[in-house]
Amino acid sequence: MKILQVRNIYKEYPNFKLQHASFSMEKGTIMGFIGRNGAGKTTALKAIMNMVHISEGKVEFFGLDMKDNESAIKQRIGYAGGAVDYYQKKKIGLLLETTKRFFADWDDETCEKYMKLFSLDANKTPSELSAGMKVKLNLVIALSHRAKLLILDEPTSGLDPVSREELLDIFRYLKAQGVSILFSTHITSDLDKCADDITYIRDGRIIYTGSIEGFTQGESLEAVMLKHEKEAFHEKLAL
Repeated sequence: MKILQVRNIYKEYPNFKLQHASFSMEKGTIMGFIGRNGAGKTTALKAIMNMVHISEGKVEFFGLDMKDNESAIKQRIGYAGGAVDYYQKKKIGLLLETTKRFFADWDDETCEKYMKLFSLDANKTPSELSAGMKVKLNLVIALSHRAKLLILDEPTSGLDPVSREELLDIFRYLKAQGVSILFSTHITSDLDKCADDITYIRDGRIIYTGSIEGFTQGESLEAVMLKHEKEAFHEKLAL
């Protein structure tokens, strides 16, 4: 079952174009969204979430059109565009109590379970958390309303190696629980450890989408991506 279907989405800015991007994601999988900084990863994820209004194309979650069913869809997905950066001085417990009012399927037991699993203290404030713990707080919020799909923008960026490895372990655990994950990253080594598929974007255009094995053909993901980026750079030099 396609949990996410993106068809020919287009968005134009003065200095950048998201060029008719298309890809899909199967239920129960982890997909890495890769590309160098400025390639269009964040723009594409925001377009998928209808935070950026596209000029053309269509986005479906769970077989439902995002434009017509945005409220219902967002009850079933969790999105994090970075670490928690709101109400930095409010206690986490208060943030959770406030957030739960927006979700019909919020489950206090599930929230407590993940708070313990991620070693988060409800009496602390976001300002007291490390970058890795802030990412975990975002995951708690998403998982507490029983999100079936997580969309995360650069969740491992800025984390130390131990915290990154721990977060990837969490991704693998969540996949085993039936949660699908789409996350952008420029750290390709993370994907070798947890992803089933990748979508590779360059200059606003989807270059590849499919299995990691189909893209790498036995080489490392980093080596293949670097080769593609070098070829693109040399083509620009030749113009």
